[in-house]
Amino acid sequence: MAQYIILDIGGTQIRAACFPTESQIPTKVVRIPTQGDGIPPLDRLTNLIAEVWPSPDAVAAIGVAAAGPLDPYAGIVIEAPNIPGWINVPLKQHLENRFHVPVYLGNDANMAALGEWKYGAGRGHHHLIYMTISTGIGGGIIVDDQLLLGARGFAGELGHITILPDGPLCGCGQRGHLEALASGPAIALWAENELKCGVASILPSSGSLTAKDVGHAAEQGDPLALAALSRAGHFLGIALANYLHIFNSSIIILGGGVSKCGYLLIQPLKTSIAEHVLSIDYFNEVTITTAALGDDAGLMGALALTQARAGR
Repeated sequence: MAQYIILDIGGTQIRAACFPTESQIPTKVVRIPTQGDGIPPLDRLTNLIAEVWPSPDAVAAIGVAAAGPLDPYAGIVIEAPNIPGWINVPLKQHLENRFHVPVYLGNDANMAALGEWKYGAGRGHHHLIYMTISTGIGGGIIVDDQLLLGARGFAGELGHITILPDGPLCGCGQRGHLEALASGPAIALWAENELKCGVASILPSSGSLTAKDVGHAAEQGDPLALAALSRAGHFLGIALANYLHIFNSSIIILGGGVSKCGYLLIQPLKTSIAEHVLSIDYFNEVTITTAALGDDAGLMGALALTQARAGR
């Protein structure tokens, strides 16, 4: 029985799964830390593939979801955040030379979009926006049942749209990006600054906050925490209104840890979209929901990519 080996490579862990070519149920899943034991991450990756290789079954292809900007056409990881030394890594070539099977590579956020479209909350939709809101903000776009990649494969950087030209500094070095206004750290930082200004809250005034702390306080009705989520929802809504103008999608899927704040984030987000769309017709029939696949979205997207490419 032929199988695919599917990989999800992050800064913290690498997962490898074996899937029969016509199935979405893995026969084996193994995860390891990305770094450790003095072994470089690339060697840890190849060792893991060798470990899960489903002998005596044949492997038809390897699919990879990898963090960071990458060129899916050339199969090069341009720069992987939190993986030291992973700059311009020819991952596709390396794995094909080592294992002698086709390798298909995609950005993890794009793969999550593909996974949600194929196997998750986006099933049945032909035009989809997937946005992950976590430490950063990323995502992917499906147009006419096709993942939008762009000329170099860099499309879908949904967190790096400028919302406030003179706004807070983003981790990428630019100011006022959505990620600097509505990511998990951005939400926590805004709440911390409000506390320093003397705003009353059940949130602790000392120590570092997280978006999870803010979410828990908001669930208890804390005005500052509710304001922090409302502010983030407002900026997310501005961005999503812009995306609806460009892509005219039928569904918006929200993933990542911050999306678990649920209606406390989604309600102000919806209000903001309605306020900023050119015409309410852009928004009237749009479904807004949370991701169905959780941490498996990138893995399942890499499977969908591999099934589509290898099955041609």
